[in-house]
Amino acid sequence: MAEERTDTDWVAIERSTEFQELTRSKRAFVVPATIFFMVWYFGFIALCGYAPDFMGREFITDGLTVGYVLALTQFVMSWVLAVMYVRRANKTWDPLAARVRASVDGRRDGELAPATRFRRDEAATEHEEVPQR
Repeated sequence: MAEERTDTDWVAIERSTEFQELTRSKRAFVVPATIFFMVWYFGFIALCGYAPDFMGREFITDGLTVGYVLALTQFVMSWVLAVMYVRRANKTWDPLAARVRASVDGRRDGELAPATRFRRDEAATEHEEVPQR
């Protein structure tokens, strides 16, 4: 079971430039990808309901209809988006998350210093004073 850190200032971490860069970068990919997939998916459903003649047209060969081809593209689109997400996560988000973890632990460029930047009682954050108890 993971050790819970009660002395970490989570609000300060959320306000840090490293964390904001990570969430901004993820949101810049996830929101458009989700919108694109939902439009693709619900467009297919709408075509099935409102354009049955179009969806029933044979395509390329006998027995293969536009509807079948578009249905198969749903699977292809899911895999393509998953591969794009994993590549972006490995290339961009994992290094950003490592920078966030390093800033929480108080390390800089491989240094093994004790955490001070986001400790509630030990140091003030760069954004606000930490109230003393």
